Amino acid sequence: MSRMSSMDDAYSKLDKDQIAEIEEKFARADKAQKEFEKWSQEEVDRAIQAIAWKVANAKTFKKLVAMSIEESKLGDPVSRENKRFKIRGVLRDALRQKSVGIIEEIPEKGIVKYAKPVGVIACVVPATNPDLTPAGNSIYALKARNAIIFSPHPRALNTGGKTIELMREGLREIGAPEDLIQILGQGKAKVNKALSEALNTKCDLVIATGGQGVVRRAYHSGTPAYGVGAGNATMVWDETAKDELHTAAHNTMLSKTSDFGSGCSADGNIVIHESIYDEAVKELVNVGGYLLSEEEQESVKKVMWDEECHRLADSVAQSPQRMADLAGFSIPEDRKFLIAKGTGSFTTSYDDVWCREKLTTLLALHKYEGEFENAVEIVKAIHSVGGKGHSVGIYSYSEENIHKLALNAQVGRIMVRQPQSKSNAGSFTNGMPMTSSIGCGTWGGNATSENVNLSHYMNVTWVSKAIPEDRPSDRELFGEFYDPSMEEGL
Repeated sequence: MSRMSSMDDAYSKLDKDQIAEIEEKFARADKAQKEFEKWSQEEVDRAIQAIAWKVANAKTFKKLVAMSIEESKLGDPVSRENKRFKIRGVLRDALRQKSVGIIEEIPEKGIVKYAKPVGVIACVVPATNPDLTPAGNSIYALKARNAIIFSPHPRALNTGGKTIELMREGLREIGAPEDLIQILGQGKAKVNKALSEALNTKCDLVIATGGQGVVRRAYHSGTPAYGVGAGNATMVWDETAKDELHTAAHNTMLSKTSDFGSGCSADGNIVIHESIYDEAVKELVNVGGYLLSEEEQESVKKVMWDEECHRLADSVAQSPQRMADLAGFSIPEDRKFLIAKGTGSFTTSYDDVWCREKLTTLLALHKYEGEFENAVEIVKAIHSVGGKGHSVGIYSYSEENIHKLALNAQVGRIMVRQPQSKSNAGSFTNGMPMTSSIGCGTWGGNATSENVNLSHYMNVTWVSKAIPEDRPSDRELFGEFYDPSMEEGL
């Protein structure tokens, strides 16, 4: 029986093999977790180092990347290999924090905080990250002394299974319970949405990284869940970037081409000031962009979206050459991404799809005129179509403009003069928490606007002791509204 809610509804959609798999793996995870929660901080840290190394060493990760791309037909083998450094970043952040016993003391408030495990976590694995997501989430889950069960995307089932088996091997080598990390779908049970939904309902917490359908199912499971919102990362280049256009363009190229633009943090739109627009286009071409003609742009649109604006799967996470081929034309082999020009209108109609999330090697440009406030309004308009809560970047040397964007943009993170897909989920050159799951707050229908990190994988007990009274006077509290006569005689 689930510790959260009845399983009757969830199990009514499964066959006996699927039910047996969930029951068996949950029982094994539950037993392993109860043993593991007694381990010391030093032992826990050694465990996460062991599982991280099994996946993140260069030779193994290269094989996993090749396997995942062959299996899913999504992504770029060269840039995806760099994701092993994200695993190192997650490990770095996890090792620098406490997760056993007392994790924080605030003497002046009489508060001591104790970390407690959540229990058994369910985690959905997207087809685009069957190597990174299991490793990163396992590090955080085990650091907080939990067990974790993965529900793989059918398109990357084998890669997910191999990644989990490597980490289980690491656990066995140090004498830790291998059932702390498991994955569905490696036996008789068929992997489908219903199986994933049932796992979500069975476990104590859900970490859902993937499309909006995945996130909605997690929230509807009856189990506490951290999900992510839709991407559609947008950059703003203001007039102060005029002497740095090559660097700005290079950053966007890095972001747009990483794993063929499959990540939700890959630059999808750039909002560029009119005074630098023409030069900006030239620099984007200089760093590898291919500027589409009107006819080519229309052809690309048809292979990316249907007339109801649904994203077509065949053009997701493809090279620009493959995108052109799908659209019926060819481009030079040295081109790294496609460039489309926005319509100047930001609506949900098929005519204006260029302001939507791309999820491939295509970038849309939008021009703004006059004051910086006009750029902010375009960002808001883009996010009204999709991507609210996720992220914005800015290439600017105006602290005033950076401040205006931060005050007004409805996003959880803003990257200043950085390639977004390599920075907003944490990097070694900024202070963002390392993660593969980016919360978008209530704007994006999520429980948190933070990068999902170790703090979200644990419960915390606050122990409180009495302190000297901290009671301000009524006049301090109510200020000009305080009327002592209203207190008399009571």
